[in-house]
Amino acid sequence: MAFEAFGFDTNPITRQQDMYRYITQMYQQALRGTTTVGMVLRDYVILAADKRATSGHYIAHKHVKKIVRIAENAAITTAGLVADAQALADYLRAQSMYHKLSTGLPMSLRSMAYLLSLILNEAKLYPYIVQLLLGGYDYYEGPKLYAIELFGDVTEERYTATGSGSPIAIGIIESEYREDLAVDEAIKLAVRAVVSASLRDAFSGEGVDVAIIGRDYYRELTYSKQDIRQLFGRALP
Repeated sequence: MAFEAFGFDTNPITRQQDMYRYITQMYQQALRGTTTVGMVLRDYVILAADKRATSGHYIAHKHVKKIVRIAENAAITTAGLVADAQALADYLRAQSMYHKLSTGLPMSLRSMAYLLSLILNEAKLYPYIVQLLLGGYDYYEGPKLYAIELFGDVTEERYTATGSGSPIAIGIIESEYREDLAVDEAIKLAVRAVVSASLRDAFSGEGVDVAIIGRDYYRELTYSKQDIRQLFGRALP
């Protein structure tokens, strides 16, 4: 590959440093534009995400779906480059279907998380610029939530947030989260976390999508700007 064409030095050590800076810059730019959150309850997982897509400072789309259903019992939230996130979601969905057809058993969420981890780690020199939350009801272990980062590191969480609005959203969730929250309370908390982030993060907004996943249960809700105004008494950017 002609590394010089991308402005990388021909010296191997310097080139590696240049590539690292390039990847870091791409990652920081790509994650400007999303707030997603996830929470684990006793019998459910709640995922929520805003609906705005940006390209730099330009609002490219106002009705983006950032929660992608992978299987009957699982979904991911996406932050980062849309094409990379879509490709990974499609691949994971296909692998989940293949596993069920081959074994007659659903793929565990832990297996899905570590499959994504392997893909991301193998591609770390030319990485997928994504930050993902994988959540759902694992038929073997119950409700599960995994955070999966750029280079494939995986952490299991009780609650977490991703994207440019995550520092604000995580503070809202942390202040009120309990595992024994009722589903309605948890939905309202997740929506409030995304809304609060959207009020301070110019790259998030336009409404909130929510997914509620339990054993043999999957439901999606959408909160428009008008719904949010009625719920919290404030307008959303």
